[in-house]
Amino acid sequence: MLELKGLNKTYGNKTKALDGVDLSIPKGMFGLLGPNGAGKSTLMRTIATLQAPDTGTLMFGDVDILKDPHTLRGQLGYLPQDFGVYPRMSARAMLDHLAVLKGLTNNKERKQIVETLLEQTNLSAHANKAVASYSGGMRQRFGIAQALLGDPQLIIVDEPTAGLDPEERNRFHNLLSEIGENVVVILSTHIVDDVADLCPNMAIMNQGKIVAKGAPGDLIAELNGKVWSKTIAKSDLAGLRSKYFIISERLTVGQVMIHVLSDNDPGDGFTSVTPDLEDVYFATIRDRKIAQSA
Repeated sequence: MLELKGLNKTYGNKTKALDGVDLSIPKGMFGLLGPNGAGKSTLMRTIATLQAPDTGTLMFGDVDILKDPHTLRGQLGYLPQDFGVYPRMSARAMLDHLAVLKGLTNNKERKQIVETLLEQTNLSAHANKAVASYSGGMRQRFGIAQALLGDPQLIIVDEPTAGLDPEERNRFHNLLSEIGENVVVILSTHIVDDVADLCPNMAIMNQGKIVAKGAPGDLIAELNGKVWSKTIAKSDLAGLRSKYFIISERLTVGQVMIHVLSDNDPGDGFTSVTPDLEDVYFATIRDRKIAQSA
């Protein structure tokens, strides 16, 4: 179990990246959902011991992360949003090099681990190619392979499917699902479907705060009977924005499909729709923006 309590972080430009973050993250896949700039990457870097919070505590089991970062690093696998590679080094050679840095010094054991990870991430056929020449999806799979070195008990993946095509995204989802059965895996993303497809527990973060948390199904159930849909002309959108709490707008065939949040039937041609995690996300983020401007 990963326990975060009272995490605060303010940068020199007065940006409050973390604002009283409290989270309990159990074993399995945990989704951290939020827009760009919500503070997700700051939180991931803080958990990964790459920066310290101004205040707060982080515990992973009985390890105090802030007091004993070295012990946490021995149990950590981290796939950041962007990572560099040696331009001429093959995937096999680079994974072997990283394994040595991770403390895997037995040559025979290290070679077996490297080959197993290349196979697990479907990179065996491309293992002698330079990682710098990989496609986006292959590069992300290599990132997962290096994150799995050393049998980590806590794995952090930050925006892992951004820019991947549907086939690579599905392959990546399957890989994460396998990994997440026995360890804590934090999936930080702004892609709602990634969390809906993979995570039994989640939180939504915005402007440095955790604004919702729980099981996706429970969060969706809270909106039952409260989401209403209507397709309108683009010219009507501005007027309806001032009349209804519009949580999402989607352009379709020259018109706009809007979802509004209302406890009661708004009439005016709206129909009730079954909510999904995207509705939860947009309603939560929109509600936060309204609270900030009130």
